[in-house]
Amino acid sequence: MNKLFWGLLSLLQLYTVVAIAQQDDEWVIRAYSKENYNGVTLANGRIGLVSGAGLFEVSEIVLNGVFDKEDKAGVSRIVRGPVFTNLKLKIDNDIITDKSIIGWEQTLNMKEAYLETNVKVKNASIKYSTLALRNLPYMGMILVEILPTQSIDLEVTNATSFPEELKNTSATYKLLKDGIIELPVYTSQAQSRTEMQNLATCTTFLFDSKRPQIYADYGTAYYQSMGFKIQLKKGEKYRFALVGAVCSSKDFVNPKDEAERMAVFALQSDINYLLNGHKKVWERLWQSDIQIEGDLDIQKDIRLALYNLYSFAGENTRLSIPPMGLSTVTGYNGHVFWDTELWMFPPLLMLNTDMARSCIDYRYDRLPKAIQRASMFGMDGCMYPWESDDTGEEATPTWCLTGTFEHHITADVGIAFWNYYCVTKDMVWLRSEGFPVLKQIADFWVSRAIRNADGSYSIKNVVGANEFAPNVNDNAFTNGAAKTVLEYAVKAADVLGENTNPMWTEVSDNLLFHYMPTGVMKEHADYKGAIIKQADVNLLSYPLRIVKDPIRIKQDLEYYANKMFVDGPAMGNAILAILYAQLGDTDKAYAYFQRSYLPNKRPPFGVLSESAFSNNPYFCTGAGGLLQVILSGFGGLRVTEQGIIQENSALPKQWKSLTLKGIGIDKRTYVIK
Repeated sequence: MNKLFWGLLSLLQLYTVVAIAQQDDEWVIRAYSKENYNGVTLANGRIGLVSGAGLFEVSEIVLNGVFDKEDKAGVSRIVRGPVFTNLKLKIDNDIITDKSIIGWEQTLNMKEAYLETNVKVKNASIKYSTLALRNLPYMGMILVEILPTQSIDLEVTNATSFPEELKNTSATYKLLKDGIIELPVYTSQAQSRTEMQNLATCTTFLFDSKRPQIYADYGTAYYQSMGFKIQLKKGEKYRFALVGAVCSSKDFVNPKDEAERMAVFALQSDINYLLNGHKKVWERLWQSDIQIEGDLDIQKDIRLALYNLYSFAGENTRLSIPPMGLSTVTGYNGHVFWDTELWMFPPLLMLNTDMARSCIDYRYDRLPKAIQRASMFGMDGCMYPWESDDTGEEATPTWCLTGTFEHHITADVGIAFWNYYCVTKDMVWLRSEGFPVLKQIADFWVSRAIRNADGSYSIKNVVGANEFAPNVNDNAFTNGAAKTVLEYAVKAADVLGENTNPMWTEVSDNLLFHYMPTGVMKEHADYKGAIIKQADVNLLSYPLRIVKDPIRIKQDLEYYANKMFVDGPAMGNAILAILYAQLGDTDKAYAYFQRSYLPNKRPPFGVLSESAFSNNPYFCTGAGGLLQVILSGFGGLRVTEQGIIQENSALPKQWKSLTLKGIGIDKRTYVIK
């Protein structure tokens, strides 16, 4: 009996270990090769630390909402901050370099939002984790553990490095004192390219045990360092952390002082306190999750998309999300496009309404500039810029026609506003912020539309979502989005008991759409079958839901699926996947779902590039489309005036089940089997 008992117990323990390992595998992505390395971003909605393949490398730190000019005459560009994470190690007076490394492995832990690197060198193994502290949004950390295989002399230094465009750099080591308390900090300062922004970082070391003597080496203007030395015994695990804050004059009157205060706060806390605070926030975020049973690889892909969306968004920040998130400064210059409202906002609205709220707060704060812009072009109401930076003015290069003519962005913003109300039912917000924006947007479209002789209305001379066809008349998506937002403005007024402009309904009911003899809707009035960048017509079926007849949906689908540019952005295939799922064709839905992102994955972590043939990760817009396939395609979720409801779900035969957790403000769970 005892042998049987212990045998069963051992078997149970084995199953438990295997189950835990499988569960952990859902949350981690491992890299064993540096070949064609594309980094992952550790971000917290404010700052993004982009990983590198080199030892302790952070390739850049991206600052959300902080802009300067690309050059004196150029467009605005999001700013890279000073990189405060440049650790160097000496073991027995030998500098540890990439050539010193015997083994290398990186693991992205999506559950707790850190990147762990493991290396082996002569006489020691080194493990370090890089993270952007979610509980301290201007701070990052590198946590280092060293296990000597022989007794060693360890020397650690850290330097601030500056991107080449930064100027007027300086650095100061300070031993601050409050009575007998000593506070060693290292502050670096710089200005952005055209001196629009003052930037400051402050770093310090944290230790589990007694702090060793900290020393400073000022070096040159572009390379300063501080460090410490310690002797370690064989087998004695040693842990320390480097923490740093990066601040700008965009957010603070005195960024240097604020960065130093944050460093002092960390210094007088401890490593576990900072880590536990970070983990608690991510634990709360992951209460809204997507679980796929039956395909571990796709589970990881979906988690990576959601991890990045959560990383780039913030709660109560009044900041939006650029197409590339916080993964780069060069991708679309960090500007905000329709990518936010149409692609990233919908999954956030279902999974985290506070993050979604930040995105529309960003637009509300820039309403005065949108009103000014409409008046510049002789229009009423408000006209949002196609590319938006921190000013709210048009940030598109002047030669690019999208900046002057891609007007559907104004409708996209209004649609997001109404959908936020539908999910939250926040009447106070609708009255104070939502309806004022919707009213201005509706007035814009009334002034933008032109009445035809037959009583219909046209919107002429626009660039649609299909940017391959500039300056066309009656672009299907532009007209559809305008029609939709005009209807939403009327509904919002009715909810609040406000008066409506009768022209909102007049224009909405009579906007013109053009058709081929076969009944397929045209991309625009003069469309003759050209290759398209975006599936403008199909967007009228989802998300606009203007086209509801399954026969017409399928007809438009089958026509435009063959017209999509092979190197087009990922979102087009995502829309086709959602619509095929809506029609109940799960095989085609699954095929387009795979096509929407698998060719865009880049090694070693599977970060998403914008298209199948480009190499510009991380494309968060594509992640938004991918997540919409899961939530609204296979999951069947829709935002309606009644809130989030589930219509027809469509589970791919390749999966056993799909679970959508923490949906909406009541955090409901949907299980599709």
